[in-house]
Amino acid sequence: MGSLGGSYTYQSIRYLDDNFWKTVRKYRVLVVFDEIHHCSFDEDGRSNSWGLEIVSKIQGLARYTLALSGTPWRSDKLPIVMAEYSDPDGMVVCDYQYGLQHAVVDGVCRRPKIVLIDNEHLSINTGNENQHFASILDCLKQSDLSYQSVIHNDRAMNYILDSGCQKLAQLRKESPNAGGLVVAASIKHAKDIQKRLVEQFNQSACIVTYHHHNPLHEIESFRHSDVQWIVSVGMISEGTDIPRLQVCCHLSAVKTELYFRQVLGRILRVNDSANQEAWLYTFAEESLIGFAERIEQDIPDSCVLSKQEINVQSVVDEQLAPSSPLGENVQSKHSHLSILDWENASTVDKSGNRVSSLIFDELRLGHFKQRVIAAFL
Repeated sequence: MGSLGGSYTYQSIRYLDDNFWKTVRKYRVLVVFDEIHHCSFDEDGRSNSWGLEIVSKIQGLARYTLALSGTPWRSDKLPIVMAEYSDPDGMVVCDYQYGLQHAVVDGVCRRPKIVLIDNEHLSINTGNENQHFASILDCLKQSDLSYQSVIHNDRAMNYILDSGCQKLAQLRKESPNAGGLVVAASIKHAKDIQKRLVEQFNQSACIVTYHHHNPLHEIESFRHSDVQWIVSVGMISEGTDIPRLQVCCHLSAVKTELYFRQVLGRILRVNDSANQEAWLYTFAEESLIGFAERIEQDIPDSCVLSKQEINVQSVVDEQLAPSSPLGENVQSKHSHLSILDWENASTVDKSGNRVSSLIFDELRLGHFKQRVIAAFL
């Protein structure tokens, strides 16, 4: 550790040698934990390896500690290491809270606008019968269709990308360097999205995934470029600072409040551009609707501590990406998703009889609609 201190990852704590810990014991040390929600611990053993390292090696040695988090909860509802919780409701108790509303008022963050895309005429051909639904929410609740069927669907992807491209073009009239982010579900999905942006929408687009040899270089290159879009799988969530991002298309299969807010945060960084709008586009799926409607709550009521007993061996470090197998799992399911398509309603022949389009797809949709949620008005 240098004369002024040092910076270390949670993962590296276990590899620090005895000389390091001897040095720590000799001084009054202030330890700052960034994004502390990645580390879980409680007395009942509901802990991950990073939380255990903090308790066993740092908590007793540090004279002062400061733990920071923009999303002070965990998707698995486990307790965050060193955090205090109210009883019995299980809400985290913060010593100081600087929320998004304060940041918007202070001009630190942009005011978010979330667009929930829905469809009024959905039909599924199951072979023996047609099922009809008035919304994506009803369709997902009342049929066997999965959300992945929506985010991999040709017409669905084209509609949300077209919406994002139109908004970005509008913003770039005032802020020529404004950029867009697409969060994809898998590497294959990301490559498909990038191809659509370039070939169908005449956009410049790069791609960054955890399979790239040097993803940080790709992100840094985009940060200082004039490229319109960056398509990401698990690489641009928390801790990535690209202030020129002002539009996001959320096409990820991850539907947790933690991830949703971290993705939204990528387009909220204020810069010196003339236009400071921030737009996130996603589909009107039940969880995502709830996340959007609760965006004004700094700590959502849904993110309280879980007091259920769980198998300690099942607790893993909550990392949002590169090592996550999610992308590959989604990709493996894509073979049966490719049969889906979104089409307009059945056509009418000259005799007035309604006839179905000649398609091999299971899902057909009619007109899209959008609901805009503008926070902190």
